Amino acid sequence: MQRSLWRALFDETIMRSLEWNSHNKSLRVIDQRLIPMHLAYVDLGDVAAVREAISTMVVRGAPAIGVAAGYGVALAAWEIKLSDINAYKEKILQAISDLRQSRPTAINLSFALDRMGKVLEEKLSIEQYRVQLEEEAIKIDRENTADCLAISQNGAELIQDGDTIIHHCNTGGLATVEWGTAMGAMHMAYQQGKHIHVLVDETRPRLQGARITAWELQQYGIPFDIITDSSAGYFLSKGKVNKVLFGADRVARNGDVANKVGTYMLALTAFHNKVPVYSVFPFSSVDLKLPNGAAIPIEERDPLEILDIQQHGEPVVPKGATALNPAFDVTPHELITAWVTEKGVIEPPFEKSVLKITSLSRS
Repeated sequence: MQRSLWRALFDETIMRSLEWNSHNKSLRVIDQRLIPMHLAYVDLGDVAAVREAISTMVVRGAPAIGVAAGYGVALAAWEIKLSDINAYKEKILQAISDLRQSRPTAINLSFALDRMGKVLEEKLSIEQYRVQLEEEAIKIDRENTADCLAISQNGAELIQDGDTIIHHCNTGGLATVEWGTAMGAMHMAYQQGKHIHVLVDETRPRLQGARITAWELQQYGIPFDIITDSSAGYFLSKGKVNKVLFGADRVARNGDVANKVGTYMLALTAFHNKVPVYSVFPFSSVDLKLPNGAAIPIEERDPLEILDIQQHGEPVVPKGATALNPAFDVTPHELITAWVTEKGVIEPPFEKSVLKITSLSRS
């Protein structure tokens, strides 16, 4: 089993997707584009490299993106060599702004960057800023890890022995740094001795399900079958599925969920067939500023992700064909049975629950 420089990638419980090296001031990440063919690490030594890794999906998954971005700011803090405090802070703020543009849909990115920006509001020396920004990034990482463990425990309580679960995209340790969200719940249930079977949506066009989720499940020994996205309705209609689980990249105040494209169709079909649908995510994914899903920005990715498909070395689409490639879609809250967060299982009406939770956290 391959190992990183700092710790085992696998132990008895978790998989970790990135690691900060406080001695060398660098961030080591797994290149998720190469899974499952190769387990390869990339060392990111500056903020530009972190932004590139996020935008090109070397690092992917909303919580992991947020943690990586926090470390990106920490890298900027150490790499910027200025003696003027105001000029130094301006450079850090520019780095935060640049990172914010790397993936527009995932709210965890902005959540982490906002926290890093608040450090600059303190009156510190340049050396103190460097230390505090690094410590804040580590804190974001640790809190994310603790949240995902709690999410996994809460989600496992909903899973029964013998369940067959459809899962969309990837929500494991590679997407969240450790444990995962929806996949973390399945992993926890399996560790508890529950016999489960996972139907893994391929998740086109980048195949995060077929490549990454299937690989993670394989490492843990959890039984699964890969299915095409379009066949999920078949299994749901035949009564072969007990639950649908997926993550979230951004959640509106009313409960609408933006997740990997294809989630809406899956949730709609599950709802029609009276199969419970659970969106599993850290509560920080809730964007209190957005009243509903229509306000969530949807990332449009390169059409080549769809068009550059080959069979026997030849393109499968006609020459000159064009494509539209939204990375996410929005699932209306009416289709979702409950959220699973570190704060517990949250049932409709979601907006009422959000306001209650946020008011309690302020008091």
